[in-house]
Amino acid sequence: MLRLAYVSTYPPTHCGVAEYTRFLIRALKPLYPELEIYVLSDIGEGGSEVRLEGDVEVHPSFIQGGSDDYSRLLDSISEIGGVDILHVQHEYGIYGRDDRILKACLEAKRENLVKKVVFTLHTVYHPSSRSPETLAFQRELNRADALIVHSYLMEFELHNQGIDPTIVRRIPHGTLLNPHLDETRKELLLSLGLREREAPGIILTTPGFLRRDKGLDLLVNAMNSLEPFRENFTLLIAGEKRVGGDPEAEKMIEAIEEESRKLNVIFLDRYLSDDEILRIAALSDIIILPYRDVAGKYSVSGILHLSMGSFKPIIGTRVPRLLELYQFSPRTTVTPMNPTELAKIIKWCVRNYDYVVAYMSSLYGYAIRTQWVRMARRHLSLYRELLTS
Repeated sequence: MLRLAYVSTYPPTHCGVAEYTRFLIRALKPLYPELEIYVLSDIGEGGSEVRLEGDVEVHPSFIQGGSDDYSRLLDSISEIGGVDILHVQHEYGIYGRDDRILKACLEAKRENLVKKVVFTLHTVYHPSSRSPETLAFQRELNRADALIVHSYLMEFELHNQGIDPTIVRRIPHGTLLNPHLDETRKELLLSLGLREREAPGIILTTPGFLRRDKGLDLLVNAMNSLEPFRENFTLLIAGEKRVGGDPEAEKMIEAIEEESRKLNVIFLDRYLSDDEILRIAALSDIIILPYRDVAGKYSVSGILHLSMGSFKPIIGTRVPRLLELYQFSPRTTVTPMNPTELAKIIKWCVRNYDYVVAYMSSLYGYAIRTQWVRMARRHLSLYRELLTS
């Protein structure tokens, strides 16, 4: 029997990494029913008491945002009797930029509470980020037994920074094939609390957290350039605001809300469950991801994987987060921060819709190949390899 513990944020915490961990666990359990899985989660909205999520025990064990003390994490590992694999779902916004979480995991290994330590890096920093703390932490990860990343860019960047290539594994972000594709537009709108008359014409959507880096101002500017086609579109912008006290981000959201009164824009300002995002993707005619990226950071978009499992045209910017879109569907990508180019590609997709769907078949094939069950198998294979080495 394999005993596995994930150190990660976990629902009800509103976090992409939390949803990633839950998707992975849901895929692992049917593959290996005897697998014992524990989640050593953040102490968030769910409180600090141990709870049962399905047949997975969730032990709140650390404070999100870069804790100074991970002794409670070690206590939780001891309370469950130790595990074979301790797997950290790492994001700098969760654990901070220092190496305390790594030291805690290695301490658990020294105390024989765990056999192997694995990290999944959801973000890798490049030296151009001018963040010496993150670069120092990444070098220290040579002490882990395995590192998982989601893209070629992330893999080779770690190699260039001196990480032992034999411990780095590329396992793509998992993809869920959308279960709502056979539902009617009316059914999908009603499930989202909307009425048919609110969403006429072609539906363009941008789902996910509403942050400055999502490029929503670019999207609204592009919509303003779509005259005289604008009346044929409904733009659905949906997600929870994440401005974090950033004045510029707050101004951007306010400007978008103002534009939504002039254009045919539906603005859903609330946290979206994965199921709601899937319903929005099923409702969409075209999904638009106009991201702008911070220089020196490599990651992969979870929203892209939720979107491409819906087999709809996807338009995005050429940024590292959307590397897979650029790799498999370059003609539907545009230069970041160029509303004119974005407006042109929207028009082209609408006028050549059937051709665009056929053109994106390579991306849809990639969606099939990266289904969660397949990514779960690759995780299991890595765990078994580590335990027999």
